[in-house]
Amino acid sequence: MQQRVTILGATGSIGVSTLDVIARHPQLFSVYALTCHQQIETLIQQALVHQPQYLVVSDPNYYARCQQLAAEAKLSAEVLCGADALNMVASAPEVDTVMAAIVGAAGLLPTLAAAKAGKKILLANKEALVMSGKLFIQQVQQNNATLLPIDSEHNAIFQCLPTSFEYANLANAGIDKILLTGSGGPFLNCPLTELAHKTPEQACAHPNWDMGRKISVDSATMMNKGLELIEACWLFGLKPDDIEVVIHPQSVIHSMVQYNDGSVLAQMGNPDMRTPIAHALSYPQRIDSGVQRLDFKALSDFSFTAPDVNRFPNLALAMEAVKAGQYASTALNAANEVAVAAFLQGTLSFTGIAELNSNIMQKMPSVELDSVDDIIAYDQQIRQQAMLALRGAA
Repeated sequence: MQQRVTILGATGSIGVSTLDVIARHPQLFSVYALTCHQQIETLIQQALVHQPQYLVVSDPNYYARCQQLAAEAKLSAEVLCGADALNMVASAPEVDTVMAAIVGAAGLLPTLAAAKAGKKILLANKEALVMSGKLFIQQVQQNNATLLPIDSEHNAIFQCLPTSFEYANLANAGIDKILLTGSGGPFLNCPLTELAHKTPEQACAHPNWDMGRKISVDSATMMNKGLELIEACWLFGLKPDDIEVVIHPQSVIHSMVQYNDGSVLAQMGNPDMRTPIAHALSYPQRIDSGVQRLDFKALSDFSFTAPDVNRFPNLALAMEAVKAGQYASTALNAANEVAVAAFLQGTLSFTGIAELNSNIMQKMPSVELDSVDDIIAYDQQIRQQAMLALRGAA
């Protein structure tokens, strides 16, 4: 049967790659809804090809224009706007699968709505777990939702785990540790004295991956790897000490699982997000993703090093946050989103991102976050503190 798919964040790099995979298998997938924040021209072009039932624009300032463009294009899709509309298309009874690819905290509520509705969730929005890990996993388990990771590293871990793996039980599976790989980004070998002067364009020029600007900056600071470590703890029920971060600049091995008999299983492939997307869309089957096959004869070097926390202080902050608890992970994510936005706008230096995050981590209040409302309120509180800290540093 055809899977009916809602794509949250359709105009971003993950959304575009998802639509590419779907287009290769029209007999297997159809598009129910596409959403975007502001890129309405791209959304309309996607809708012309995939003919969804709904288009959702999260920014109300772009709603009327999207309606106008949809009418001019003679689209049959209904155009909706706002957070409630995002939640609706993520949880609608007609939907089988939800690609959760909205970047940042904005993706939390619709992804939670999909979990509460028992959907098959393809999770590309790591912030949903970073901000609300315990609550999110509870909703997945209580509502019999299926949660499949899209981040290449978590998808690799998932593929390398035994089918008998039980959540939070590495020992019964004979697993010693998880090896979470990261490329080190564009500044891996840059002199430390030059980092403060790096521009957004340089930070976004990832040597291997084609990603959105926010995620590209997170990769350059290795905050992306820190958030992935937090996400992995919730996805698989791990403790921070179960995970070792390894720098692998070639981005061919996407992550590994080390077993207690000495075996190490690695998932490999070209750095193309269509591979994990195709894997999750078709799981437990396999389908063609359109990705070029890995040519081992052309591979000249595999190298691995430990991350340098002097170069990547954000990684150390994430390790501290996951050990401190949910409030710390939520605070770090909020501060980092403010810091990265300021860097991309040219009002904060590259090294200032980690400095601002560290400043907030030192001052954040310790609180219990027992509900979505608690999480959102705390997230907003931390963002306000980060904005005040930015103004003070200006």
